[in-house]
Amino acid sequence: MYLPRRLIFPFKQALSSFPALLITGPRQSGKTTFLQHTMGNACAYISFDDPMSRDFALSDPNGFLDQFDGEPVILDEIQHVPDLLPYIKIRIDRNPDVHGKWLLTGSQQFHLMHQISESLAGRIAIMELLPFSLTELSPKPLADVIWQGGYPVPALHSDRLRLWMSSYIQTYLERDVRQLINVHDLRAFELFINLCAANHSQTFHAAALAREAGVSQPTIKSWVGVLEAAYVVRLIPPWFKNYGKRLVKAPKLYFLDPALACALSRQPDGKAALAGAMGGALFEGLIVSEAIKAFTHAGKKPEVYYWRTRDGMEVDLLIVVGGILLPVEVKLTATPRLNHIRPLTRLCRSLGDDIRPSGVLVCQCSQQTPMPDGHIAMPWQDFSGWLESQI
Repeated sequence: MYLPRRLIFPFKQALSSFPALLITGPRQSGKTTFLQHTMGNACAYISFDDPMSRDFALSDPNGFLDQFDGEPVILDEIQHVPDLLPYIKIRIDRNPDVHGKWLLTGSQQFHLMHQISESLAGRIAIMELLPFSLTELSPKPLADVIWQGGYPVPALHSDRLRLWMSSYIQTYLERDVRQLINVHDLRAFELFINLCAANHSQTFHAAALAREAGVSQPTIKSWVGVLEAAYVVRLIPPWFKNYGKRLVKAPKLYFLDPALACALSRQPDGKAALAGAMGGALFEGLIVSEAIKAFTHAGKKPEVYYWRTRDGMEVDLLIVVGGILLPVEVKLTATPRLNHIRPLTRLCRSLGDDIRPSGVLVCQCSQQTPMPDGHIAMPWQDFSGWLESQI
């Protein structure tokens, strides 16, 4: 069963405008399925996970590319053969008006983007495909959404979840991602990943994680950078008008998929996860992830922040929409109250013309409900579709 992806709209626009397209994102997010379903039988397909294809492309790049002289081709997991990219560039430059011929996928953004920028700058459209958003899936109870996440296999086949998640952690996080930076101390790296899961939706302090993992602060910063590049986590900076302050103040760390956060933090099931100590963090992380996906799958760069005062008052999300800040507070409650919107009111009054005059409280209420000062309490199920309509 194929579920349509929102990325189809910007993808089709780019297909008629660029000679090459790259779909990047985490492993198993549906990149290959998306391309094959979209392009149909009129497109050749090569996977560089196949050692024979990889060897052919590296040993005889021109002979390899000659196979696809008259048809578009999907070159899957292109990060395995970066030396092929200059040869693709030569062919693009020979026929610059031929669009949509070279369709690439890649999972490891860390090194891949450097190769792409060197070889195919100005010739390639780059898009990201993350796991399913809520608008791409059939409605589910919140506990199932948290537990199953958005990766296609566990999201669509819940009976495979435990085995798939265990294999994904072992092969992608503990092997592929670790090899990107040649980590020798596997135990310390595993501990670091588990500590990140325990700090999901919390402020990221490299010094504290370094002490607990027994490594240096530069090492922690390097490792979290790789997790970001591999689409495992996202660091959300605080909002300041002064751009420099955003760069130096502590960000918050979020896993992009709630099921991965559940598995790494040893949650027994979705209901227990929501009822436990991490329930609020998992719910907040879900909404932050949905905000990122709304922009990413529209082919746009997400600009998301959080806001915190010196006295500890916080708004979970500030989303830049049309150059104006949209404030969003997230609470794991079915009963929205006045104290839940106080940070929104204070923030809106503080930032004036830079922000919308009212915000949104995302919670477990049953329907959209007006609140004082123009704010709205919104069911979590409605948030993704509502935000997509705003951008």
